[in-house]
Amino acid sequence: MNTFGERFRLTTFGESHGSGIGCVIDGVPAGLRIDENFIALEVDRRRGGKNVYSTGRKEADEVEILSGVFEGFSTGTPIALLIRNADARSKDYESIKSIFRPGHADWTYYQKYGIRDYRGGGRSSARETVARVAGGAIAKMLLDEVGIICESGIYAIGGVKAKILDFENAAQSEIFALDKEVEEEQKALIKQARNSHNSVGGVGIVRARGKKGNMIAGLGEPMYYKLDGAISAAMMGLNGVKAVEIGEGMRASEVFGSQNNDLMDKGGFLSNHSGGVLGGISNGNEIVIKVYFKPTPSIFLEQKTLDINGENAICRLKGRHDPCIAVRGSVVCESMLALVLADMLLLHLSAKMENIKKIYG
Repeated sequence: MNTFGERFRLTTFGESHGSGIGCVIDGVPAGLRIDENFIALEVDRRRGGKNVYSTGRKEADEVEILSGVFEGFSTGTPIALLIRNADARSKDYESIKSIFRPGHADWTYYQKYGIRDYRGGGRSSARETVARVAGGAIAKMLLDEVGIICESGIYAIGGVKAKILDFENAAQSEIFALDKEVEEEQKALIKQARNSHNSVGGVGIVRARGKKGNMIAGLGEPMYYKLDGAISAAMMGLNGVKAVEIGEGMRASEVFGSQNNDLMDKGGFLSNHSGGVLGGISNGNEIVIKVYFKPTPSIFLEQKTLDINGENAICRLKGRHDPCIAVRGSVVCESMLALVLADMLLLHLSAKMENIKKIYG
C-alpha cells in the first residue's frame, strides 16, 4: 500500500536511485493558500548533507508543483509534487547487487517481489520520506488555518537523554536537540559512531498543540481509526522506527490508576499522562509522542550475510549514510503527525448534524 489517510490522502511514488520521488495529495479543500517557500523550508529541514551528523548525499530537493494549485491557492483537485533525484550514485552499490544487507529490507523485499533493486534500497529507502515531508507541509498549512502547530525534536541519542524539552532549542540545533545541556554529548556519540564506521539509535519527541492554548478536542474516529491508533501506524510505517509511545507510554504499565488518571477541574486537565488522547479521541491537551529509531543498518563494518543463491557471503558497504537516522527521522515524524491530524480534521466535520446544517441549512 502506498496511500495513507482516509479523507486527506497522501500517495507517494519513486525510488532512492530512480528519476525522482513524488507524491499526490487528495482531499485538500479548495481555497487553501499554498506557500511554496514553506514547502521548501520543510523539505530543507530533513535534507541531509549539511553537516557531519547526516548523510553526505547532497540533493537540492527542489519541489515542483505539477497540479492542484492555481495562483497560489489549492483548487480542490489532487496536488502533485515532484522532487527529482540529482545526486544518486548507483555505482556505490555494485558490490552488493547479489547479496542482502543485514538489518535492511533487502531480504524481505526479495522474498515478496522476487526482484533485487540494490540501488540504495529502492522503494524501501528513507529517501522516500522527502515526499512525506512535502505532503506534510500542505497538511501543516491546513492545520495552521485552525490554530494547530506540530513540533519535534531529539529526546535521546543512544543512552544520552534530554532532561528538559525545549522545542525552541530543537529548531536551532544541528541535530534538533531538545536539551541544550546534553546536546554536545549527543553530538559526540553520533561522531563516535561515524568515526568507528558504525551507527547509533535515537528517540524523537513529536507534539501537536494549539497556537493560542488548547488543542482541538474531538479528533479521532472510534472504533477502528482512533487517533492514537492512526498516529502509531503512521510512525511505525517509517523506516527504522521500532516503537512508539503516546503520553506516559510504557511507564503507564508500571503505576496505579490513581497515578495515571488525568484529573480535571474548571480550568481543564491537571496533568497529561494520556498524551492528549482518551478513547482514541483528542481531549484538548497537547498530543505528545515518543518515536524510537533503531541504529542505521548501513554501517561500514564487515558483516556475515547471504547472497541471492543462498550462499554465505560478506557484506562490505560503500556509499553515504546517516550515522543516526533518528535526527532527520524526527522531522519526518512531525510531518506524519500533521498528515494524521489533517485527515482527522476533515473526518470530524461530519460527526455532528449541526456541522452539516451549517453547510446545507
